[in-house]
Amino acid sequence: MGGVPSVPTDPDKSLQVIGAGFARTGTVSMALALEKILDGPVCHGGTQLLGREDDYVQKWLAVYAAKNDRSKRLAALREVTRGFLAITDTPGTHFIEELCEIYPDAIVIGWKRDPEKWWKSMEQMIKHAMPGWLRWYLIIMPGWRWFPVIMREMKEELAQMRNLGILEHYYSKVEQAVPENRMHWVELSDGWEPLCKILDKPVPDCPFPRANDSKAVEETARHVFKKTAMAWLGILGVLVAACTLLWYIY
Repeated sequence: MGGVPSVPTDPDKSLQVIGAGFARTGTVSMALALEKILDGPVCHGGTQLLGREDDYVQKWLAVYAAKNDRSKRLAALREVTRGFLAITDTPGTHFIEELCEIYPDAIVIGWKRDPEKWWKSMEQMIKHAMPGWLRWYLIIMPGWRWFPVIMREMKEELAQMRNLGILEHYYSKVEQAVPENRMHWVELSDGWEPLCKILDKPVPDCPFPRANDSKAVEETARHVFKKTAMAWLGILGVLVAACTLLWYIY
């Protein structure tokens, strides 16, 4: 949901940072910050799923499809993250342990958010992304048509954690999966300094990104619905014209 998705240009580059902040906790701000500090492409999940081409989005579907075959899942994750320097947001947060295995030199950076504020923001995303008819509405749109399918996979993950306290359970799993010497925690409200210290990078001479995740969701949803509606109108217009022509001919 961070605007224009980053697209890697050097497939030999590897993840240096695995973002462990759960969805709707400031993942857009962190992605923008890491992109600035690392001077390279960052995979922000929501932005990639809604902004990339059909082939790329289907690579994430391959990751979920391989849930019963670890070697295939690791290979699929390596392919979908190839060339990025960092990753934030879901779907990546569902695979912290696997990403740590694929990228043994990458560090993991986590951040948290007040649970009540988080759930209010999360409910907004669910409202826009999970109605049953959305898959059929988006079926004509390359890339976007796969978003409801991936969201269904994410919904199953959330359902499994619901009774345990989603955020608490998630961060507990992260701490269990990540070796202590690779795990770092920051507060986004602290700005550049803690993040740059962890990464041993100079502090940028500009304000720390303060993206509004809720606003980004609203804007993205409006854009998706408007563009899809125009596409459907175009298809219907062609069908009406074809039917009219056939009526005159026959």
